[in-house]
Amino acid sequence: MSTIKANTLLHSDGSTTTQPSIPALDKRMAKAWVNFNGTGTVAINSAYNVSSITDNGLGQYSVNFGTAMTTANYIFVLGARDANNGMSIPTFQADPTRSISASTLPVIYNYPANNQYYDGVAFCVVIMEA
Repeated sequence: MSTIKANTLLHSDGSTTTQPSIPALDKRMAKAWVNFNGTGTVAINSAYNVSSITDNGLGQYSVNFGTAMTTANYIFVLGARDANNGMSIPTFQADPTRSISASTLPVIYNYPANNQYYDGVAFCVVIMEA
């Protein structure tokens, strides 16, 4: 792995850059993301700025950020993959019974048809700062 240290970043023409010209500082970049296994022992498969996943019970998880967001008003996109169990369409959403914070996003996975929580095979979460 290489490390780059610099006091000033320059364009190839020698002019200085502005913050939006530096992709890692651009607000359009994800501030955190994770792909995790929600069955058995919950485990992170791959992640950026997610320090851990807390298993809060059947179909209930907390995504914990390595570096907190600036506020709890961030944007999140959720995705889930489940084993074929023949049930209706599941939902993967922010947990309406727990508060979203700058350091944690609580999520649930359930089937609205029977109001039951289930562990899923794989979950994906992407966080963007507003």
